Amino acid sequence: MKYVALLRGINVGGMHSLPMAKVRETFEAAGASSVATYIQSGNVVFVAKAASAEKLCAALTKTAGFTVPVVLRTEAELTAVIANNPYPKSDAVQCAFLPETPAKTALAKIDAFDAKACLPSTFTLAKREIYFDLPEGIGRDKLANTILRAVPDATVRNWRTVQKLATMVGELAGK
Repeated sequence: MKYVALLRGINVGGMHSLPMAKVRETFEAAGASSVATYIQSGNVVFVAKAASAEKLCAALTKTAGFTVPVVLRTEAELTAVIANNPYPKSDAVQCAFLPETPAKTALAKIDAFDAKACLPSTFTLAKREIYFDLPEGIGRDKLANTILRAVPDATVRNWRTVQKLATMVGELAGK
């Protein structure tokens, strides 16, 4: 199987430094092959018979000395994420990847938020992704910040990164 692993909270703002060479070594030691990384923010594509976010998190945490949460998607799941983008004409799409479907309490917080007050920013909740269209960027966006506080285990990637990871995983040898 081909996978994409999205590591949360590494190499951001000088915090939790983890070189990509160490990430690749850790994945290979955990049984992955054809391991490749993309930019320093923790994007990994690889091939494995089976993969577990929990096991990869444990291995990376041991390597790094701090907790490294991992969100996994198969190649087919990432392809579906791209196909289901509700903002295909926007250049301002960000995608928050969740390890699982949000809990009812998180969904209640999201439902209670008045997203119309944040236009032109908007979002669409899928099963394990939240798509954002953020014309003014994500940094100080009230909508994105409020929604992401409700799902603190999410990890966000801009749309160019999502597309690049899909290309990279598609080019991997193996099935």
